[in-house]
Amino acid sequence: MVAYFGVRGIMQKTLEISMKSLKKHLFNPIAVLAAFFVFLFTIFGVLWILIPPPPKVIGMAAGLPTGLYYQFGERFKTELAQDGIKLNVIETGGTIDNLSLLEDSKSGVDFAIVQGGVADIGKYPKLVSIAGMFYEPVWVWYRDGAFKSEGGLRVLSQLKGKRVSIGNEGSGTLALSNALLKISGLSEGAFRAEKLKPDQAVEKLNRGELDVAFIVVAAEAPIIKKFYEVPDIRLMNFEQADAYTRNLPYLSKVNIPRGLLSIEHDLPHHDIQLIAPTATLVAQEDISPALVSVLLGASYDILKSYSRLQKVGEFPSSIGLDFPLHVDAEIYLKDGPSFLHRHLPFWTAVWIGRFVKIIIPLIVIFIPLFTYIPAAKNFFLKLKLAQVYEELKAIEKGALNPELKEKNLKDLEAIERRVGDLKVSIMDAKEWYDLKGHVDEVRARLNLHSYWRHDV
Repeated sequence: MVAYFGVRGIMQKTLEISMKSLKKHLFNPIAVLAAFFVFLFTIFGVLWILIPPPPKVIGMAAGLPTGLYYQFGERFKTELAQDGIKLNVIETGGTIDNLSLLEDSKSGVDFAIVQGGVADIGKYPKLVSIAGMFYEPVWVWYRDGAFKSEGGLRVLSQLKGKRVSIGNEGSGTLALSNALLKISGLSEGAFRAEKLKPDQAVEKLNRGELDVAFIVVAAEAPIIKKFYEVPDIRLMNFEQADAYTRNLPYLSKVNIPRGLLSIEHDLPHHDIQLIAPTATLVAQEDISPALVSVLLGASYDILKSYSRLQKVGEFPSSIGLDFPLHVDAEIYLKDGPSFLHRHLPFWTAVWIGRFVKIIIPLIVIFIPLFTYIPAAKNFFLKLKLAQVYEELKAIEKGALNPELKEKNLKDLEAIERRVGDLKVSIMDAKEWYDLKGHVDEVRARLNLHSYWRHDV
């Protein structure tokens, strides 16, 4: 039993010491500031994990080196290097390969350019669009001699029995040409299909071993020049362009003025119309918002030189996308870059932006708490005063007892020292002086009772 009360006494004493220490430091500015910074760094550490900085090394799935996707990636590489980001441009077979790599989290691919209308978005639920970049017309090149008796290639149904390159495996050209041929009523056995890369198709056209070649690329793609330099080559005019765009909504009708491809070779020989999907920048859904900003910023600079088919300022665009538009990309395309990204270097803007994401929630949390500090301080002061008044009350009750005279005086002196050591603000000075006055009144009563008894 003695041990029990001893342990209990020690625990009670420890608790009292802890409470005194807490009260001592509760309103100590240095202690409060230190606690704030500890809390700040803790929150910062947590948010460092929840809001990681954008990577400094990223991968982009492009396409064949002869295609515009790859060249576009190389331009991106140069632009991103200025912001301290290394871009690895990865050669692929085309859009289908790009989507597969994007879907694979272990592929090292963070974003890619894909051809519009090719993807089955149900198979890629974790992908989002950043923006449409440029039109990619469907160019159908044919040897004039193969259709001389028919007055040229005017509709796709004329391909029956012909030797046709429909695009290589993994490419968007293959997917789109199959869709166009199917809707045109051509089955696989109606013509001699060959799945060739663009360079291979050019070689076979040159040797007369091919009648027609499909290729889906932007007008600025270097491979286009190789096609129109083939002797006796012609470019199909899609006379049914409006019908194709109505049936395949991801396609747009694009007008090609005479001589646009080559004034020297007068290609095309007259104004024609083509159909075109939109090349789209696609990324994984968890792409860093800061990276979205830098990609869009770089694309604006790159697309200034892509002016053959699209109007100035038409791209990057939020129209004609297969995948849902990333929320930060939507804001950027609507309002432009943020204030930080407009006026500060990329990484400076990133760090400040992440810091703001930490500070604002803290301010929202701490402002209401700060309003309670005066009330808390007033509560603790009243608690101390109430304790002193309780002790004064006990002394007054024993004022008539001569045996408690010395104890009462000692207790009163201790109270006076504690009251004198109290630190109060200017606003609480009245309560402090009132307490001192009441302590003096109790002392006067003690002295009065002592004098009265002595006199008696």
